[in-house]
Amino acid sequence: MSIRKPYLSGHFAPVVDEITGYDLAVRGTLPPELNGRYIRNGHNPRPGDVPGHWFRGSGMLHGIRLREGRAEWYRNRWVRTPAPAGAPLVREDGTADPTASIAGTHIVEHGGRLLALQEGDLPFEVTRELHTVGPYDFAGRLTTGMTAHPKRDPVTGELHFFGCSPFPPYLTYYVASAPGRITRAEVIPGAGPSFMHDFGLTEHHVVWLDLPVVFNPAERSGIPYRWSDSYAPRIGVLPRTGPASVTWFDVRAGALLHVENAYQDSRGRIVLEGPRFDRSSWESSWKWWVGARGHPDTPLIGAVRHRWILDPVSGVSGEEDLDELVTDFPTIDARRLGRPHRFGYAIAFPGGGLHEHAIVKYDGATGERRIAGLGPDRMPGEAVFVPAENGTAEDDGYLLTIVGDLSGQTSELLVLDAGDITAAPLAVVRLPRRVPAGMHGSWFPDHT
Repeated sequence: MSIRKPYLSGHFAPVVDEITGYDLAVRGTLPPELNGRYIRNGHNPRPGDVPGHWFRGSGMLHGIRLREGRAEWYRNRWVRTPAPAGAPLVREDGTADPTASIAGTHIVEHGGRLLALQEGDLPFEVTRELHTVGPYDFAGRLTTGMTAHPKRDPVTGELHFFGCSPFPPYLTYYVASAPGRITRAEVIPGAGPSFMHDFGLTEHHVVWLDLPVVFNPAERSGIPYRWSDSYAPRIGVLPRTGPASVTWFDVRAGALLHVENAYQDSRGRIVLEGPRFDRSSWESSWKWWVGARGHPDTPLIGAVRHRWILDPVSGVSGEEDLDELVTDFPTIDARRLGRPHRFGYAIAFPGGGLHEHAIVKYDGATGERRIAGLGPDRMPGEAVFVPAENGTAEDDGYLLTIVGDLSGQTSELLVLDAGDITAAPLAVVRLPRRVPAGMHGSWFPDHT
């Protein structure tokens, strides 16, 4: 008997075409300083395609154009890569084809280019109107796939990223200058075949996650990785300058998809924060992602906000849970990336005492958390922070998120006051179509 795939039904069901809508209806008042585009990426299989897991659906971009207090347009476009046309991931000579991408995880801008990302493959450049330009390899300098979670240093403007592989070399570190030229490409010694989706960046260090979800060719779910109790979990710290010499710290077994932030504290220790899975929560979530029998009702089970503290001087590591809420898709003010931050935002899933999806805000100074409930049977996407034009406090700004009904009927773009997320939304933009639950997005202001 076939198992109904949860990522193909309800709020997760793919849309079947591309549309453009103009002059969108707005409730409330859009801040007139929000001049730009909010673009979100996600997996949306084409009609007739039934992927073996959530992360193999063709990448689709959903964009909303805001200008001078108006929502000018919404449009959705597939990223046009060779993969949906049947291009094999592996060529006849046994080498991987880095252009056979889904390009469905994230979208960022660097060096004047918008790049749709899917780890393991080359980025695909797209225009601000969501048209596909083609694969981009940094003038031939990118020789591996590229993580979907690059980090842009807010001071230097450099883009830090990596390519990982289940086969040696397992991990390659890259740095691209602000104009977009790769200036460093270096294999990281000591890394293993772990499932590395994200990493940390501080002002002076790169933080690698070598955790116990590792390559296993016996895995038949379509994602050839599996939790291994015999794999020693480690976090590595690499200085941003000098040779590739990594200090590895032993940590408790756990998994991490998304880093909230990494920074050095006043004692020079490396602090890394993000939602951590234990084995049970990882394997339960995995069942949903691949549509396995007995899967839970939600794609994320049991990941809770966590902190690792790594002391380069003593070589000692420590860690602690920071909250019991089930959260993921953490975000901060990008101007604080790699530096101590006060406020963090995340999407909360049912569990840990919460019975509905919500947006949560954490205050690192007071320990307070605030929860913005959106009502039953409604699910927000990643909440992207946009700083206010003349803001002075770290949370002076806005959160942008696409919210949809779990029944799969309607979707809206919410603009929240990041200073008080529990207040009524500043503006609600009615979208002309349902937007399926997706992955990551970014705000692209007009002046960049």
